[in-house]
Amino acid sequence: MKEGYIKKDKRKKILLLTDDIRTHSGVAQVGRETILNTCHHYNWVQLAGSIEHPEKGKIQDISADTAKQSGVEDASVILYPVDGYGNPDVLRQVMAREQIDAIFLITDPRYFKWVFDMENEIRKHIPIIYLNIWDDYPAPEYNKEFYQSCDALFGISKQTNHINKVVLGKEGKNKIFKYIPHGLNNDYFKALDENDIELGEFRKHLYNKEEVDFSILFNSRNIRRKQIPNTILAWKLFCSKLTPEEANKCRLVLHCNSRDNAGTDLHAILEYLDGYEGIDNNIIISEQKYPIEHMNFLYNSVDGTILLSNAEGWGLALTESLLSGTPIIANVTGGMQDQMRFVDENGKWYVNNNDVPSNHRGTYKEHGEWVLPVYPSVRTMVGSLPTPYIFEDHCSFEDAADKIMELYNLSKEERKQKGLAGKKWAESEEAGFTSKQMGKRIIDGVDELFSTWEPREQFEFLADTDFEKRVLKHKLIY
Repeated sequence: MKEGYIKKDKRKKILLLTDDIRTHSGVAQVGRETILNTCHHYNWVQLAGSIEHPEKGKIQDISADTAKQSGVEDASVILYPVDGYGNPDVLRQVMAREQIDAIFLITDPRYFKWVFDMENEIRKHIPIIYLNIWDDYPAPEYNKEFYQSCDALFGISKQTNHINKVVLGKEGKNKIFKYIPHGLNNDYFKALDENDIELGEFRKHLYNKEEVDFSILFNSRNIRRKQIPNTILAWKLFCSKLTPEEANKCRLVLHCNSRDNAGTDLHAILEYLDGYEGIDNNIIISEQKYPIEHMNFLYNSVDGTILLSNAEGWGLALTESLLSGTPIIANVTGGMQDQMRFVDENGKWYVNNNDVPSNHRGTYKEHGEWVLPVYPSVRTMVGSLPTPYIFEDHCSFEDAADKIMELYNLSKEERKQKGLAGKKWAESEEAGFTSKQMGKRIIDGVDELFSTWEPREQFEFLADTDFEKRVLKHKLIY
């Protein structure tokens, strides 16, 4: 019996709003692991979101499947498939039908504006919990109403946790703030023996039976902020510094769609750069949707994982890589910094603060041995009507190429040592990047909320002096 087990009829029931947990998006994966690792303590209902859900209107009871996966025989998980993330009418119906005790949100706040607009109605009866993330500074004062509408703010990154507190200021005094990083199942993502037969067969298929001495993996969506063209250019520059014979025994594996309206046409880039500095095309585009055990083979088939995003709330590919025992090359931005374990002037794991909101300027250089960090060479402030200002952290492909070369120059044994050090830390109590530790932290935070929460007042009276001017509350230059 799992620690903290509560009988089914005694559990609180939580309504989750995010991508359908049966799908393969990053937030769906987090939602799924949250449920699997807390279903012994809570009963779950989900408004299971999709763009045009094929099961819309058909209630799905996945309790038996959840019990099989989690080992909790009396797990209770009911899905209400919806288009998007639902609407006020559907939410009211499900809350009444299921007798919900709390609402739990995961993803960008703009998708839940309609929920936050209902907060006065909802929070008279039950609390709202938000497992949230934000890509970069300046601290988004335009998100203030969203954060105000929640009773508990669980920040996926240290940066997000800091942003929540900065934006709310004194208005956060009665809210619960927790740092709860993404956690993945380390029974699936794990380091494999080099002589593993299935791994060997996977490598043969991946590399078309060709001899490969060194390889790097990109595993994420083909969207603009992921900076795939920069990654390709960094790879080409790295290869140009090798002999043709050495370069032709190297591979960059791009596991993503080759064409995407939100990204670019990778075939066009590869055709244009083919033969750069006399190097044949040694880049593989892998569009196959692998089951999770084969994803573990993929991470164990390469020497490093690279992610150069100019904006990234967390970067699940890096977590998967670390748990698989594979070192990482990444741009120093957003939540990716958490996975690098930078050390501050006091010798402790760096925590974002008003004086040093982010380490994207390279204030701290000491980091975990499993990462080869690429510091941004330029920060730009961009914006849109919903998000008027936010930084983008751009690293140069030249700097990224240098980090690839640094990893290449290590022996196989040294690379493996770095990767295993990252795995040990990711699974440690300090980092807690496993689904079991994430589940425990969520239970601790939600139980604290249930023990202290008081229903929202019928009305809240505000004077005009209660409204502060929305100005910068932390340093921009540090």
